Amino acid sequence: MSDQAFLTLDKLTLTYGKTVAVKDLDLRIRKGELLALLGPSGCGKTTTMRAIAGLLKPAGGRIHLDGVDITRVAANKRAVGMVFQSYALFPHLSVFENVAFGLKLRGMGGEELEAKVEAGLKSVGLSSFASRKPPELSGGQQQRVALVRSMVMEPKVLLLDEPLSNLDARLRLEMRTELQRVQKESGVTMIFVTHDQVEALALADRIVVMKDGAIEQIGTPEEIYNRPVSRFVADFVGFENIFEVRDGKFVNDRGDIPAPCQLPATAGLAWRPRMLRLGSGPYRGTVRGVSFAGGTREYVLDTPFGSLKAEVDAALPSHSLGAEVSFDLPVGNAAQLQRFG
Repeated sequence: MSDQAFLTLDKLTLTYGKTVAVKDLDLRIRKGELLALLGPSGCGKTTTMRAIAGLLKPAGGRIHLDGVDITRVAANKRAVGMVFQSYALFPHLSVFENVAFGLKLRGMGGEELEAKVEAGLKSVGLSSFASRKPPELSGGQQQRVALVRSMVMEPKVLLLDEPLSNLDARLRLEMRTELQRVQKESGVTMIFVTHDQVEALALADRIVVMKDGAIEQIGTPEEIYNRPVSRFVADFVGFENIFEVRDGKFVNDRGDIPAPCQLPATAGLAWRPRMLRLGSGPYRGTVRGVSFAGGTREYVLDTPFGSLKAEVDAALPSHSLGAEVSFDLPVGNAAQLQRFG
């Protein structure tokens, strides 16, 4: 994977009528990178992808691909492939015919076409399904057909819109592995849109977290998961205990809470449930909920901070509903937030 920008979005602004969906977005994507656009519905991730594909005309800014300005280039001429959430396969055509469709439009035929399609189907393990129609395939198999249909066109960038959302849990895991394999073997630059943080963390080389049409944070999966920069990102990736810090105190709607140690100069601190220390510490809370989760036991505590969630080893002594327990928020375990918003 090259370190140089291959796909560049410069001050990209996208609108629907008078509504601004994305404003002044800057993004550099490397050649051969597997990038995730992650965020809740309405954050602008799908809108950004549609602009890259040429399906939405920017209101401002530029898009460059491999050194060429494609901002005003037609969708079918910008070497960008797209796999839709619904797969968009032709139900009356066979798997072979679906994969061959775009190649035929380019004028390819004969032995060259047959070899190209067969090689594509082989790459995703569907050679024996060439004569079947899409309704005869499972969801995972349809997803592979949609993927290889785009791949045989040899796009410079491949876009995937919520690629695994229509699959059950077992198939999602299989297709994650398949997507990674195909992307690494082909070297194609791939961008996928998702609202599923687990999917993004498992698949991407880098993750772009979006909020309200802007980029909230860019980083590797490890950086996003362990070092969120804002309350929004921390909450999105599973930090369930998040507190504002001001003048060396915790601040919430129940009042300021002095800390037993010096707090870092940061806008906020965030802990995952397993980062809390239960059974000892300077704070006390009341158990309002407890559930057994196999190897762990999960607690909901009513505390001066509000409701807290804790997760501990199930082998430890349990605390019953209504019990008063001591706990600690180890500052060394916390993610330090640059922005509390």
